[in-house]
Amino acid sequence: MKPTEVKIHKKSATLSLHYSDGTFSLSAEFLRVHSPSAEVQGHGPGQSVLQVGKRLVTFKDVIPQGHYALKIIFSDGHDSGIYSWAYLRGLCDDQEQYWQRYLEQLKVNNASRDPQFIALN
Repeated sequence: MKPTEVKIHKKSATLSLHYSDGTFSLSAEFLRVHSPSAEVQGHGPGQSVLQVGKRLVTFKDVIPQGHYALKIIFSDGHDSGIYSWAYLRGLCDDQEQYWQRYLEQLKVNNASRDPQFIALN
């Protein structure tokens, strides 16, 4: 289902998707860690790569891909995910479950949403 309106809020790093049955807001971090790209999802079942340190990621650009999707370029350089309208709607509908599963994966892997900074001597 294609949204009736898409708004990018750079200051809050959120993407608003307006549909006839409601409006959803997805953060850049949420979209980044759930990128449909092979780099994140892998090339088959069980090959997904846990994304860590993405709390501060923002949108660098959001580019329409024909009439079927958006390409999102993130501040960390990730730009290989094509977010179809159907994929985005699925993220909207099940946002809470996706987010809780992600937080659980971080915990199990003793990982963090916060970027890791390396101290230089």
